[in-house]
Amino acid sequence: MKDEAVSGVPDEPIRENRFRLELRLLLTAVMFYTRIKCPDWVGYSAERLNRSTRYFPAMGWLVGLVVAAVMLATGLVLPTVVAVVLGLAAGVLLTGAFHEDGFADVCDGFGGGTSRQRTLDIMKDSRVGAFAAIGLVLLFSLKIAALTALMDTGIWQAAAALLFAHVLSRWCVVTIIFSDDYARDDLTSKVKPIGRKISRLGFAAASVWMLPFVGLSWWQPWWLLAIPIAFLVRLALARWFRQRLGGYTGDCLGMAQQVNEVVTLLVVLASINIS
Repeated sequence: MKDEAVSGVPDEPIRENRFRLELRLLLTAVMFYTRIKCPDWVGYSAERLNRSTRYFPAMGWLVGLVVAAVMLATGLVLPTVVAVVLGLAAGVLLTGAFHEDGFADVCDGFGGGTSRQRTLDIMKDSRVGAFAAIGLVLLFSLKIAALTALMDTGIWQAAAALLFAHVLSRWCVVTIIFSDDYARDDLTSKVKPIGRKISRLGFAAASVWMLPFVGLSWWQPWWLLAIPIAFLVRLALARWFRQRLGGYTGDCLGMAQQVNEVVTLLVVLASINIS
């Protein structure tokens, strides 16, 4: 998640019926986390952006379904590895590499920063350094290798694992927002509204998007194994962010999403190979 200046309509009180409010929050999430165009009436409000965090795991369903659909469709006529790369490319186009950009910035900042402020300054820099380049190569290599191997075990199983990884990784990000503090002191960040604490009700609403996987654990029991492992990784990342920055930034959230997406795919693949 990239930290950038943002301009928009001034914050307005949220006063509308419940259905329209939830629809506006959902579309706010779509508008912020993807490049899908939304109706003008959705507008921008820092308050709505903060509350739309409850729909972040839902964006995992959206992006995951698109990536899986492209991967499965192209896999019918192209080699598996090519289909996987095309699927990942579709995901990058859909999100504008939003989370990958945050991952790269954290690699550069944490790799080259020697102090809290220096680390934050590097993460703000739009230039791509060696740590970011190496990190992205390794990240996508792991994704391609894991998804190619999963496709070889069965295309529908691979699609389910991919969708699960997208949703679970975003839910882990919501848990960081729920429990930790935002690290930046300035007000120019695009994700500053998200940095505000999510309410317990909002966190519960975000967790609802995980229920289908828990409910279908009898079909794929590795879903239940991946959840605690991904959460342990989330705990380690959040602790790392606190030690280096005193909390998280939008870029840190992007890294957490990307790392947990890969971790989930690897756990699923390992579980299948062991069973």
